[in-house]
Amino acid sequence: MKYLFFVVCTFVMIVWSVPATAAFPIHLGGFVLGDDVSAYKDKVEMESCKTLRYMDYIEEGEIISLPGFKSGLIAYGTCDRPNKILRIKLKYQDGSKEFFNTIKGRFERSFGAPDEYLGDPFQILIGWKWSFKDVNGDRISLVLQHNSMNPEEKIGNAVKLSLTSQMERERICFEAKQPAEPPPVNRTIMDQAMWRLFVPY
Repeated sequence: MKYLFFVVCTFVMIVWSVPATAAFPIHLGGFVLGDDVSAYKDKVEMESCKTLRYMDYIEEGEIISLPGFKSGLIAYGTCDRPNKILRIKLKYQDGSKEFFNTIKGRFERSFGAPDEYLGDPFQILIGWKWSFKDVNGDRISLVLQHNSMNPEEKIGNAVKLSLTSQMERERICFEAKQPAEPPPVNRTIMDQAMWRLFVPY
């Protein structure tokens, strides 16, 4: 009996030590990865949706209003699983370093230590990444970022939750539907034409 009690207690302690949500987080800011974007017409400005540059298989729209967040973008696929949410990018209302440290601590309590550092050595831009994989092989990445002065990134605190495996499927689907590449152009003729453009005459 004592042995059984010890085993049960040990099991409970192990379960408690593992974050309940660490398996495969899909919820963020009231949005759910994999949901149809049309279910969030009251939260996403659908007229703002546009195809991403160099990613013709993904469209992205701005959020309308969300308590605690300053802005955000919701991305969804257009080929393999049309209109299904692939990525949630949100900027927190509080852009302070103190808030960043607080939210990072909450992330770590839920998901453990991050898997990768994405920021710069001087920590002007700080980024931490968590990676997840479920039993079906689907992959999710979670990135928490603080930017104090890098002009190429939005200033403040932001979070990004991406269904990376489905984004890859969307790319493959899109590329499979593209027309075959035309035969190569005669390089000699092409070079002659290009030199005519390069050199004044």
